[in-house]
Amino acid sequence: MNSIEIILLNSEETRRRSIKLWQGIPEEYWNWKPDKDAFTIIEKIRHVLESEHLFHKIIDNRGNLGDYLSPWEGIEYSDLEFELELAKKYRVHFLNMIKGLTIFDLENIIIERTEVGQHKKLGDYLNRIVFHEAVHMGQMLGYLRILSLERPKIWD
Repeated sequence: MNSIEIILLNSEETRRRSIKLWQGIPEEYWNWKPDKDAFTIIEKIRHVLESEHLFHKIIDNRGNLGDYLSPWEGIEYSDLEFELELAKKYRVHFLNMIKGLTIFDLENIIIERTEVGQHKKLGDYLNRIVFHEAVHMGQMLGYLRILSLERPKIWD
């Protein structure tokens, strides 16, 4: 496997496990959150899906977002299938962008995010995108533990 194939595998496996986790959460808990400042479960799911698109736009711009307008803006939260369907075409574009990269691109394209003080090679940045989703998966498992709900077996 080359670096691009590994990034794609990591991205696909992380999303597969996220979906497995999300599908195991009873719908009556989707609006629960551990405190007033936290995301609800459905908000956290959308955050993960929407952030991937946001990160893709950051890559397209090689850094700062400028006047980014989210395609999710103004859309009411619904259910998991709605959220996944909404994100589907953006996910396909994101994965296709990765598939179109070269090993040279991973090492030589720089993502410069001056607003947060980041200067990263594209390969590093792509791995951080997947890590973002994995962190939120861990948080969601913590939510389920707090609720004393069964946690789906994502470590298959």
